[in-house]
Amino acid sequence: MRIRNFFFIAGLAFILSQGLYAQKTSDVKTSEIIILHVNDMHAKIDNLPKLAFLADSLRKMHPDVFLVASGDNFTGNPIVDMYSDKGFPMIDLMNRCGFNVSAIGNHEFDLGQETMNRRFEQASFPFICCNFDASGAVLRQPQPYVVLKTMDGIQVAFLGVIELNDQGIPDSHPSNLKGIRFFNGIEKAKEYAELKEKFDIVAGLTHLGVDDDVKLAQQMPQLDLILGGHSHTLIEKPMVVNGVTILQSGSNLKEIGKATLYVQNGHITSVRDEIIPLRDLKKGKPEVQKMVDAYNDNDEFKRVIARAKEELSGYDELGSLMTDALTSQFKTDIAFLNNGGIRVNSIAAGDITLKDIYKLDPFNNKIVIFRMNAKEISSLICNAFNMKNQVDLQVSGMYYSVTTGGDGRCIGVRMNDLTGKLLDPTREYSVAMNSYMAASYSFEHRDAGSSTTVSSATALIEYLEKQKTIGYSGVKRAFLENDRPK
Repeated sequence: MRIRNFFFIAGLAFILSQGLYAQKTSDVKTSEIIILHVNDMHAKIDNLPKLAFLADSLRKMHPDVFLVASGDNFTGNPIVDMYSDKGFPMIDLMNRCGFNVSAIGNHEFDLGQETMNRRFEQASFPFICCNFDASGAVLRQPQPYVVLKTMDGIQVAFLGVIELNDQGIPDSHPSNLKGIRFFNGIEKAKEYAELKEKFDIVAGLTHLGVDDDVKLAQQMPQLDLILGGHSHTLIEKPMVVNGVTILQSGSNLKEIGKATLYVQNGHITSVRDEIIPLRDLKKGKPEVQKMVDAYNDNDEFKRVIARAKEELSGYDELGSLMTDALTSQFKTDIAFLNNGGIRVNSIAAGDITLKDIYKLDPFNNKIVIFRMNAKEISSLICNAFNMKNQVDLQVSGMYYSVTTGGDGRCIGVRMNDLTGKLLDPTREYSVAMNSYMAASYSFEHRDAGSSTTVSSATALIEYLEKQKTIGYSGVKRAFLENDRPK
């Protein structure tokens, strides 16, 4: 009997203990943290009133709403880029939207370091980056990370990281990067793994591109999530790599990501991300809309400078127009333009305005002219192809095709002049390109190049004003060998 009583009491105690444990578990509070995340806005201000309205609406319903940007807030809209105090409208509007933090992207450097300092001082939120040292530069050193707290005291650390290209610098004109030492973003970020021991949640606010975000997640499981940028990727279903959730919301402020973090005892139990197309939102914040309208009210940008007979679409047609402007205006034999210098996908048929041109070419890069032989020109084309893993240079004054080897890398270039003859290996040609290419691309050249004071955009405007009407439908001058018409 005593043995039976013992087992009965022990069993009852076990059942009661399980019930008490279940009760305690169900009583654990689940907190919701909402992170509105954008990336690569590129100064596209027209949807900011909708973003502001959405953020305000969520703040009224939820105690913990953070609004973050993953870099490249600038470059892409002349209303912002050509403003008398370059870039200020973007900071002014981001302040009114209530941003909490932004990563530094490569196009932040397009402002120049002195202007960056002014913009960062004017921002009511910090710009962060962990993988460069500005102690020898004009730019003031940013914080590597920032910690935001919820109403319940949950601490969320955001760590900023910027991409580096094959030259070990971000994709901006090297003159904008003087005095700054850059470090591999993934390796540097790993030095901040201890943030997970100090704070409840650690988020990478990165401008690396989705491929490197995956590598970062594989090597740094201490991150809870990565809010990425740079590759303009619209991740509609969250990626989970090595336990790290990776998110990105496209580009140009067409969409915004709404990530809801469910947190218990300071740990994320689940993440739900929703991509919200801003075109679907019918309301905007009136105060911000008035500001956008005021910034957009610039009659000079509405000036018509030429007319397109049909739509110009893609790198080939737009690049052919832009390089033709260089050979025409500078009287060179050949001109090249990197695909990265073409910042819109198309120009519609009809009137072409000054604003269209500055959207197409916002960088204010000056033109440099080289004397080059055929071997040197071939090295420029081949090295550009290998750097970008694709045909990268648009051209005027010639045609070319790239031959690749088994590994997909360029092993040769066939170059023909406009009459169809191969370029003369004994001749020197005058070659125009922008100053970014001249400083950042690797190629053989004995001539150091002659810099001009004219920007590529100015050359294009002057060319269009002379032409008055243009047509580039179907124009293509750069090929892979197998794709070249026979």
